[in-house]
Formats: sequence, structure tokens, C-alpha cells
Amino acid sequence: MKKFLITFIIISSILVVAGIWKLNSGIVPNDNATSTPIQTATSTPIQTATSTPIENVTSTPLSDTGSTDAGVADTVKKNNEFAWKLFGLSDVGGMVQNAFVSPWSISSELVMTYEGAKGTTAQEMAKAMRFSTDEMARRTSFAKIANTINTPSANYELNTANALWAQKDFTFLPTYFDTVGKYYGGKVTNLDFKQNTEGSRVTINTWVEKQTKDKIKDLLPKGAITPDTRLVLTNAVYFKGMWAEAFKKENTQEEDFNTEFQVQCIKAPCYPILRPVKVSMMHKTEKFDYFEDANVQVISMPYKGNELSMIVFLPKLVNKHYVNLTEKFSADASYPAKIMNSFDFGKVIVSLPKFKFEKGLSLVPSLQQLGMNEPFTDKADFSGMNGEKGLAITDVIHKAFIDVNEEGTEAAAATGVIVGVTSMPMDPKPIPEFRADHPFIFVIQENSTGQILFMGKVNDPTAK
Repeated sequence: MKKFLITFIIISSILVVAGIWKLNSGIVPNDNATSTPIQTATSTPIQTATSTPIENVTSTPLSDTGSTDAGVADTVKKNNEFAWKLFGLSDVGGMVQNAFVSPWSISSELVMTYEGAKGTTAQEMAKAMRFSTDEMARRTSFAKIANTINTPSANYELNTANALWAQKDFTFLPTYFDTVGKYYGGKVTNLDFKQNTEGSRVTINTWVEKQTKDKIKDLLPKGAITPDTRLVLTNAVYFKGMWAEAFKKENTQEEDFNTEFQVQCIKAPCYPILRPVKVSMMHKTEKFDYFEDANVQVISMPYKGNELSMIVFLPKLVNKHYVNLTEKFSADASYPAKIMNSFDFGKVIVSLPKFKFEKGLSLVPSLQQLGMNEPFTDKADFSGMNGEKGLAITDVIHKAFIDVNEEGTEAAAATGVIVGVTSMPMDPKPIPEFRADHPFIFVIQENSTGQILFMGKVNDPTAK
């Protein structure tokens, strides 16, 4: 069975997606088709890894004409609900491990793949990913969100970029590449996966490293690209921002953080035990958006410019066990949004550990749990890419990096899909204490749209 690999790679502070194979289903490969192969955005096709990778392809605003506030809000709502559903699965936000992903990167990568899907393959993807079936609303809303993310700011660094890498002599439908380029910024560069497999892999990884300021390295490991590779789609997200009010370094102290540690369980219900580790705990008292109910404490800490925020969800101790927020939020993906719409602004005593780690995983099992099954089988229909059936997703890889300290946050992620082929007056009421000395969930969001860019769980701040 001859397989043709088309690889989509997304880079977005945390994320790597890989994989669509062209399976043998009685279709003659079109490598030698008489039609003219799609040309790339560059006048000279890139042939070797020594060629210069394309720059940030979303520097030019995307086509968001026709987008509406209602359409953008609906897209953000659906993207975020998908994020919470995905994060609640053990493969992504497991109970006793650190986790970090970029929901925006994952959605951005898979929506470009979805543009080439047809029939029940498209239906499964739309249902699992919460994609709108209204083409214009979906495309212009994603474009509007990307344009908002890429709007330059003197207060922080934030950008998202897409790029496509195509086998130089393989034919794709012009309409597919036109759509991806117009609404998602995925301009195309030619590579020679057949004759220069390793050089092509290095070229793509170099682009990823550049877009993520060298935080995501070797997104594509050796073997991910083969002579049968036909297309690689990449998305990258990078963020670096300072807190609106920094934590004072002199207030950081070594303190205990209670990590969750899973033990063998014979009789349900099963709960992890707590094991303390020493961490560098940061402290400050300021006014924040704050929420508290029987299950959770939540605080929103703005970055300089107040255009982005980190929102931290700290579970409460109930019946001698901390509430499982990943499970609760996954069961009701609207719950986090309701919380964030119920904030009160006031003084809060905050203790938050410093943490820094990198995570990588395959998203295929989680996407299958969400109902995306046919895209990974020989029944898949991605004929919107090249006019033929026989393409299927083989892997969806995600990789992300996060560094949180007294000054602020730096985060980066990549996703790839492989297709083959200060002091204040006293308040009259008690000041709540937000002490994150046990596992918590956090998100980083763009405030004007509410789009979640990054999402993570800290179970052990000392783990890398």
C-alpha cells in the first residue's frame, strides 16, 4: 500500500498537530497529474533546508470583511467550549500531571484542515470542534480574531501565524489554498519532501522556532516527515507579557505546595493523595476581578495594558478532597464563562507559585473521544484539498511552553497535522485570600474577544 503524507503543523504556544495520510483506496496518485501544481507564495520554490523560511505570514491583515460582533462572539464561545471539553479528557488535562495547551492553536490548525473536509468527515469535525457550518461566518470570524491577536501593542508581544509547506510537484485544488490563505493567512511554500526529506523537516522546524522565539524546538521529530509527505500546515502562537503590577521579588519565599499523587485504588470513589513539595511562592495584595462559590475561587490578573489576562481557577476542599475542576468544567463547558461573567472587583491577598514547563502530546485519542473518528480512517473524505478521496489524518501533535514569574509570563505553542501523502486604603469588608498552594487551572485570554489562547493545569510547579 503506497501512502502519501500531507502534514499539517500548528504552532501556537503549546500545540503540534500532525497527520493526514493518503490511503490506497483504488485512487491513482496524482503526483504526475497533467494539471499544473499549485504555486507557492514565493516566486522560487524552496528546495532545500538552507533556503530562508517564510516570515510571519499573518503580518498582512486577513479578510474579515463581513464579520459581525455576534459571529465573532459565537465563534469564541464555541472555541472556548471545545477547549474545556478537550481539557477535561485525561490525555490532555489529566488529574495528577501538569498540562498546558493552546486551544486557539488547535482550533486554528484544525479549521484549516476542516476547509478540505467533505461529507460525514466534515460533519464529525464540525461537531467535535464546534465549527460553524456557515462558511462566511466561520471564515471571517476566525480572520477577525486572528487580526485582533496580531494587532501590535507596546505593552506585550503576541502573534499567531499560519504557513503551509507543499510538495513541489503535487497538485492541490486552487480553491483550497486560496481559502486558507485569504481567511487564515496560510501562504504556501514549496519543499521537496521526496528528495530532501530531512532538509524539509529542518526548514519547517526552523520556521516554528523563529515564530516561537526558540521556545518550541524540534516540533517535527525525525521520522515525522517522509518521502511520501505532500503537505504540512503550521500554526504558531507566541506571547510575552508583563503583569500590570509585578510581584515583588523580595516577597517570594520557599513554601509548601501540595501536589496530587495518584495511588492504587481498589474501591471507588478513588482520590489522589497529597504530597508537599517546596516551591518559590510569589505574594502580593491588590485589587482584582474575583469570584468565589462552594467549589472554586477564581481570580483574573491582568497583564500590562489590560488587553490580556491570566485567570486562575483554584478548587476548594470539599469532604476532605479538592474539587475536580477539569471534570466539572468538561461536564459543563459553560460554567467557566458564567464564572467570568460574575466577577466582583476588590482587594485580594494573592499567593501564586512560580512555574515553568513544556508539554507535548498527541491529540488523536482525545479528539476521537469527542467524536472525531472518521477523519482518522480510510473512510475519511478530504477531497476538498485535491479533488480526490483517499486522504486521512494520521496524527495531531501538540507542543507548548509556559514560564510564569514575578515579572510576567512567556508562552508559546505549536500544533501540527500530518496528512499523507501597591499599597491601598483599607476595605470595610474582609479581604479574601487566594492561596494557590495546591493544584489549579489557569487560562490566558484575549480580553476584547474573550478567546482563550492558552490553558493549563499546575499540579507540581517544580516539574519541568
